[in-house]
Amino acid sequence: MAVGVDDFKKALQLWASGVTVVTTSSERYGLQGMTVTAFSSVSANPPQILVCLNQNADTGTGIEESQNFAVNVLSTDQQNVSNQFAGGASQEERFANTNWSVSASGTPFLNDSILSLDCKVVNKVLVGTHWIVIGEIQESVCRDGEPLLYFSGSYRELAEK
Repeated sequence: MAVGVDDFKKALQLWASGVTVVTTSSERYGLQGMTVTAFSSVSANPPQILVCLNQNADTGTGIEESQNFAVNVLSTDQQNVSNQFAGGASQEERFANTNWSVSASGTPFLNDSILSLDCKVVNKVLVGTHWIVIGEIQESVCRDGEPLLYFSGSYRELAEK
């Protein structure tokens, strides 16, 4: 028998994770983005990553239409961005309150993040309540900074040794 939802959430709070914002832009839905901690590398050749999105998330509809998305790895200075994109603001407010630019494919990059990956959707699988979206990286922009982390229900930063 599988563990219950509450036990599952409690257990996974003990997994330290980086914080990302997944963004997209489509003709029908415009600019969209959401905070995501379920992000992982998949393959180096070809270069692919995955993100997991709740099937009810509106950003997923934009990704479905555009077939492109960006993963923006947040810096320690972007807790407010994480909170806004986690649902604390409308899609319009999220982008109005964030420094962003457009990638070569037209996908929004968050300029203050430490990494932005522009991805083309290559596969999408529904598992439980979430879509696993696999993207092939088309463009990568690395910037200076330290990563924002999430652990046990709180934001964290790397400690100096």
